[in-house]
Amino acid sequence: MTTRPAGNVVIVGTGATGYTAAKVLRAEGFTGSITLIGSEPGATYRRPAVSKELLLGTKSVDQVVLGAAVDGVDVRTGVTATAVTDSAVQLDEGDPVPYDALLLATGSRARQLDVPGSAHGFTLRSAADVVPLQADIVRTGSLLVIGGGLIGCEAAAAARSLGAEVTVLEAASIPLSRIAPAEISKMYRDLHADNGITMHTDVCVTDLEKLPDGTLLATARDGRSWSAGTVLVSVGSVPNVELGHDLGLEIGSGIVVDAGLRTSKPNIYAAGDVAEVPNLVLGGTYRSEHWNGAVDQATRAARSILGLDVGDLDVPWGWSTQHGVNLQFAGWTSADDEYVVVRGSIEDRRFTACALRGDTVVGAIGVGYPKDIRQIRSLMAGAEPIARNVLGEDWLDQPHAVVR
Repeated sequence: MTTRPAGNVVIVGTGATGYTAAKVLRAEGFTGSITLIGSEPGATYRRPAVSKELLLGTKSVDQVVLGAAVDGVDVRTGVTATAVTDSAVQLDEGDPVPYDALLLATGSRARQLDVPGSAHGFTLRSAADVVPLQADIVRTGSLLVIGGGLIGCEAAAAARSLGAEVTVLEAASIPLSRIAPAEISKMYRDLHADNGITMHTDVCVTDLEKLPDGTLLATARDGRSWSAGTVLVSVGSVPNVELGHDLGLEIGSGIVVDAGLRTSKPNIYAAGDVAEVPNLVLGGTYRSEHWNGAVDQATRAARSILGLDVGDLDVPWGWSTQHGVNLQFAGWTSADDEYVVVRGSIEDRRFTACALRGDTVVGAIGVGYPKDIRQIRSLMAGAEPIARNVLGEDWLDQPHAVVR
């Protein structure tokens, strides 16, 4: 192994991105100091478990810890980076931490519902959010979820398994609208209905009121209202770009970086939820909010810090488990895309579908065929876009590496 030049690398953020970057720096032979700073206490854990196993209670935080501590890394948890200069990170306690290279892996936070009474609702973003939310669901026996995206739907399924009566309110016309077309969204709406969960769409909540008996009442713009003992607000996330603003970095939907995860200032990098990265497959930029993107970008950022080849950014992918049904998706799918089912049946809840814009595949989504999703993801990273005219089950079964 080649020894990499020494120096001080500071990583702000102890989630999967920060932890993975520190691990890769050491694995690639970096011998300098690494300081990992995060406001969340405890070891790095698998955050996707928050709305699944942790809320359901089938696993503890200790059971979803990401891995062992990285040798020779100064890990400072429960400490907040309050400001950054061009040479040091200021903390809420202790002396500033100097750096030669800085990686901002600050992630994102739950978006708040901007209506009167919103403070009455819980949010679900970290392991610390689970215990009070779970306890309240069990205490009240009913949950109203405002937001029908991935986390909202997963939390609804977990709460139902805990025995609660559950209702989901979604502002869009379909649930899971950011990743799935109407046919797949309907499948999930039916899945939730089969498990006793009621979903209402086209709901714009304008008020959340706590009644004298402790019940919470959500009122919509059109006058409809719903009540429950517990309310979860799950309306998306906001990237933590504040330190990037301190540094005068270019900010778009997140901190703008190049293919090497470099920001607009030398020696400062950003990766994970907070980063707006180039889409090297379709053009433009995007912000990945999924676990696998965080880990992939962390690896590439660490290699970039060391001056190593980082390769191309990967095609993002993610998954969601609701009522025992595991959905996988890859690429840049959206509700507005055209979808072609190339294997199985959406109605049977076992299928692979490709998302197309024009004649080009931009992603895939499916249930029950994880190998298909992995293959399509790999093919999308190839030299040429996947064209409509090659799609079909026979195409998926070919042992090709890329489609040219």
